[in-house]
Amino acid sequence: MRKSILMLALFVITNLSAQQRPKLVVGIVVDQMKMEYLYRFSDDFSPNGFKKLMNNGFVFQNMHYNYMPTYTAPGHASIYTGTTPATHGIVGNEWFSRTLGKEMYCTDDAGVKTVGDGTAEEGAMSPKNLQSTTITDEVRMATNFNGKVIGMSLKDRGAILPAGHFANWAFWYSKTGSFISSTFYGEKLPEWVSEFNNEKNYLKYINKGWDLFKPASVYNESLPDNNPYEGKLYGSAAPVFPYDLKSMYEKNDAGIIRATPYGNDLLAEFAKRAIEKEELGKDNITDFLTVSFSSTDYVGHLLGPRSMELQDTYLRLDETIADFLAYLDKTVGKGNYLLFLTADHAGAENVIYLKDRKYNVDNYPSKEVKKSLQEFSVKTFGVDLIQNYSNFNVFFNKQIIKDKGLELVQVKKAFKEFLISQPQVKRVYTEEEILANAGNDYALNFVAKGYDVTQNGDLVIVDKPGDIEYTATGTSHGTIWSYDTHVPAIFYGWGIKKGESYDKKGITEIAATIAQKIKVTFPNGTEAKVMQEVLDSKK
Repeated sequence: MRKSILMLALFVITNLSAQQRPKLVVGIVVDQMKMEYLYRFSDDFSPNGFKKLMNNGFVFQNMHYNYMPTYTAPGHASIYTGTTPATHGIVGNEWFSRTLGKEMYCTDDAGVKTVGDGTAEEGAMSPKNLQSTTITDEVRMATNFNGKVIGMSLKDRGAILPAGHFANWAFWYSKTGSFISSTFYGEKLPEWVSEFNNEKNYLKYINKGWDLFKPASVYNESLPDNNPYEGKLYGSAAPVFPYDLKSMYEKNDAGIIRATPYGNDLLAEFAKRAIEKEELGKDNITDFLTVSFSSTDYVGHLLGPRSMELQDTYLRLDETIADFLAYLDKTVGKGNYLLFLTADHAGAENVIYLKDRKYNVDNYPSKEVKKSLQEFSVKTFGVDLIQNYSNFNVFFNKQIIKDKGLELVQVKKAFKEFLISQPQVKRVYTEEEILANAGNDYALNFVAKGYDVTQNGDLVIVDKPGDIEYTATGTSHGTIWSYDTHVPAIFYGWGIKKGESYDKKGITEIAATIAQKIKVTFPNGTEAKVMQEVLDSKK
């Protein structure tokens, strides 16, 4: 009898311990996904993809980014560190560093080399520029580095930054059609990755081309095919279905799959292979898989948010998500994995589309903004004082200012007055104003949270709502306005009951919430604000 009681107690203690953490955490980021897409395309989604997550998970309907610029690299870094660029240091996809005096890319690392079938440039990447720890780093440390962390995306930054500093591996897609990595993670690709690459799975998608997934009548939430707000896909005669991907591939390379929904399908195949071969979620030591679907961003940029191509991409992604959830249920087990889905930023409406409907907005390509700054400088000071203009940041050449005997304060004042007079500009802030932010200025709060004093500029511009620094077709993102900040946030699976919240939440709350949910240390840069709804929801 005593032996039976002892065994029962041991069983209970073991199971209570196991319940402290899920077997696997899966982080899904959908690049450039507006929350609105879950509403607009809802009638055409299957019951087992996005709807399954929303109907059975906890949905935050009002999740926003809380800094500027709203770009891919800062987005991924902020989701997983639980802090903003001012702290984690990833202030853009690429940026001009005032300390280094040159352009730099977010994950550049000259000290590592490509691993796999990619070019030298594609693989010289690591998380060295990320200054904060990630929730994935904290899982590695909490499990004494026994829990595995693997990150993957078509984009290097979408794989590397979420995976953090201590990941077992991060994999990203090469224009050769292979998934590659760098020597930061290992000297040789795992055998299963090489096998996957040798199968050349991308070819089956390229060979079948891209046509509508569903009957044309389904796409009544989009503008007609071949509307004037779309760009052209890899030299196609017109932006219309069907697309001959084989011809595009022959004229370019395997990278063309990025700008089709099949890039998401290929990545999901790769993710399932990783789960199988790395045996993720097979024991009671928590593993973490980060998956960033990038094709939505490529399609959105090129063809815009009202294109049939974008809707088709989301209808196909819905099926991909459904298949992936079914795979997780089968291999890891229902209730054994905690999954969250969000986006690295949203995206604006095409500005010409709005302008044609009598909204007084316009597009202002960054090159034209820089040119106007240079012309003003020469006219006012007799010399070009602009060292760099990028990511809404103006950098002055301090040496020329000194040599000319000019006062930097007066230079900033003159340029600020000039910029405020431009039709697209809402606010202009100097470095001094940004660093002295008292929290009372809505726009300045976004700028300050995205500002790293060692890397950002002398002035930062905030454009008016609706205006955009981009070309006339497709769309972009990067601003403080809700069309760029409002993204999905859904928690599903282990320890999550269904529900929803309409309270405004910040993207930096995700990592902190997961840390509390699975009982690991907070990422070191986070403000540690959590979403109590997730912590309260227990099945």
